[in-house]
Amino acid sequence: MITKLEAAFKPQLLEVTDESESHRGHGGWREGGQTHFRIKIISTAFEGMSRVAMHRAVNECVAEEIAGGIHALAIEAKSHT
Repeated sequence: MITKLEAAFKPQLLEVTDESESHRGHGGWREGGQTHFRIKIISTAFEGMSRVAMHRAVNECVAEEIAGGIHALAIEAKSHT
């Protein structure tokens, strides 16, 4: 995910956190993690985009990973700090 996000958005800040363990026992959780992620991204590529548009852009970028078994993706996206 990190490589795809960096290539697509050239972010000034990118943090991808696997939060799966904190969701143990909840829907979508499975042994080994990789089910619940938080993406924090700041990129000038988001200039002029609404919050919904930024989230859609991030979701489209990592659609393959989502289809591959990610249950939940929290996104914090901004165009500037």
